[in-house]
Amino acid sequence: MNLNLRPKEECTFDAVSLGEVMLRLDPGEGRIRTARSFRAWEGGGEYNVVRGLRRCFGLKTAVITAFADNEVGMLMEDFILQGGVDTSLIKWMETDGIGRTCRNGLNFTERGFGIRGAIGCSDRANTAISKATPEDFDFEYIFGELGVRWLHTGGIYAALSEQSCETVLAAIKTAKKYGTIVSYDLNYRPSMWSAIGGLEKAREVNREIAKYVDVMIGNEEDFTACLGLEVEGNDAELKELNLDGYRKMINHAAEIYPNFKAVATTLREVKTATVNDWSAICWADGQIYQSREYKGLEIMDRVGGGDSFASGLIYGLMTTGNAETAVNYGAAHGALAMTTPGDTTMVNKKEVEAVMGGAGARVKR
Repeated sequence: MNLNLRPKEECTFDAVSLGEVMLRLDPGEGRIRTARSFRAWEGGGEYNVVRGLRRCFGLKTAVITAFADNEVGMLMEDFILQGGVDTSLIKWMETDGIGRTCRNGLNFTERGFGIRGAIGCSDRANTAISKATPEDFDFEYIFGELGVRWLHTGGIYAALSEQSCETVLAAIKTAKKYGTIVSYDLNYRPSMWSAIGGLEKAREVNREIAKYVDVMIGNEEDFTACLGLEVEGNDAELKELNLDGYRKMINHAAEIYPNFKAVATTLREVKTATVNDWSAICWADGQIYQSREYKGLEIMDRVGGGDSFASGLIYGLMTTGNAETAVNYGAAHGALAMTTPGDTTMVNKKEVEAVMGGAGARVKR
């Protein structure tokens, strides 16, 4: 497939993301409600993708976001710097000291185990990035003067506020003006859309955004909620991952949005919180490719698995232009990311490629 990527030599960044980065507070093997200590990480649906592209795959990346200018914001910046992602595009916003004007988001996440599912409890109202407007970022400078080969953003950021919907559209329109490839992860969260118009608003916003997207990513529920597309088949078939239904849905999406160059969805069958079947499919050039299947995948922390799939997919598309190779990069990277704690990847490209090639879990000495 031909994505017509901008030449690397004329761009400062291989990829940038636009979205919120939160402080994740993790009780480890315990529960949020009984914890007396938490481990701190950074994480965010859009940011996790460029962090993976940098840390695992070695690309030059940056994050477009906003932080309240206080100690927590500086902690977040330090986490991002440790991940190798450029922080020069962060907007620092004045705060009044107690978070009335703006604040930094918190995300409490417990991992789940066996029959007890994972739980996330976000505290992200009035955050700096949710209050940011298109005028807070110089998109002409970022995409025109600096140059960016790939922009990734998503439905989590779009759902934060009325302003964030507008900021996403301003960013992707400017990116397209300068030939930047745009990927978007639908990432539907009903609780986030409820205060700004619910499902109807989610469809209105995402259908408009979809007109400018080159690579659309999501799972079945995302495509149904955000774009009104459904997998055909009854519930029993869906429990067995009705691949024919998924293929029809993706082909339908490509017909409605002829601007899509690729459409990808993860396929997850949840056995328990710690055992899932995992794979993915990707449409490109009228063909659908399925990744290797990871049956009975043992999971330590499932949060961020979809984001790591997206970063592997993007890396594969950017470097090979081959959708089948790309979807296998994505599925392998997502699978590996779920074997470690935190939202972000702790693996390298060699490990991803070894898993793609069927490597087992024997001890390496």
